[in-house]
Amino acid sequence: MIEASNPKILIIYTGGTIGMIQDPLTQTLVPFNFESIYDQVPRLLFYDIEVNTFAFENPIDSSDMQPEDWQQIAEKIHENYNEYDGFVILHGTDTMAYTASALSFMFENLSKPVILTGSQLPLGIPRTDGRNNIINAVEIAAAKRQDGSPVISEVCICFENKLYRGNRTYKNNAENFNAFVSPNYPILANIGVNIKYNYDCIAKVPQEKMTLCAKMDSNMAILKLYPGITRNIVQSILETKELHGVVLETYGAGNSNKSAWFLELLSEAIARGIVIINVTQCKGGGGVKEGKYESSFLLGKLGIISGYDIITESAVTKLMYLWGREKDVGRVKALLGKSLRGEITVE
Repeated sequence: MIEASNPKILIIYTGGTIGMIQDPLTQTLVPFNFESIYDQVPRLLFYDIEVNTFAFENPIDSSDMQPEDWQQIAEKIHENYNEYDGFVILHGTDTMAYTASALSFMFENLSKPVILTGSQLPLGIPRTDGRNNIINAVEIAAAKRQDGSPVISEVCICFENKLYRGNRTYKNNAENFNAFVSPNYPILANIGVNIKYNYDCIAKVPQEKMTLCAKMDSNMAILKLYPGITRNIVQSILETKELHGVVLETYGAGNSNKSAWFLELLSEAIARGIVIINVTQCKGGGGVKEGKYESSFLLGKLGIISGYDIITESAVTKLMYLWGREKDVGRVKALLGKSLRGEITVE
């Protein structure tokens, strides 16, 4: 029986595979009514947790997710912030890492858990991974320390019995249940018979009041280097109208083409006020080591910001967030090179 003192969790369904069940008449997959969450996930009844739900009127395929949708999610959490102990966001897996990163920047001094989860198979399929992911996410969102404070006070992704920092995680597999990885930051919790939290790596609960800055500037681009990239391609990206920021995906430890035309185009873009961050293409781990090789030294000398071990998903949304709240190029550059929400390890 749920008592008033028990944790209250709000589940927000944005769309995605996890919210689909098979229509008995048409045999097609359709979104189910989240007001009947206990019918679909009856094991939630065994927890002393009050679970309420809110579903987007028009569920969004995560490949259609836009910054305006991130704002809607953030504002829903903000307006219910004082009413609930934690929040679980059900989301499609394809862009979940982008949403997790964006939300992590939007919320300053977050003191409650915001846990994103989803599934590789629909909830209405017998072999679905969705039920366990929902149960795990709800239990973690409701978890308290001995002093009554939440165990988690940051934006996370909970998937296939692991809890990750949201802005350190990306989708790595489109077929297996263990779809996400966090190559440059330890897992925050392993979920087995018991949930084992990695307390040393979990963000500390802030004492300041939570504030929301939901405005995002999406005038950003990703420029991925590859052998044979031409001047015309680079120029067309860097001279995009109203472009404010670029994530430059370089080789290895931050290395790039040293051609004079390439460095010249980058220098001209920076002179126009475009902020460029250097992020490695290596997905398995590591980051930019500015100055380790000549090419990365040259990029740094131009004024390109080292992304250290930040992942692309986090770099893009961080640029969107910073340009959404700041108008001064120097201020954006200064904040881009700092760890705001544990998204990078600054050397």
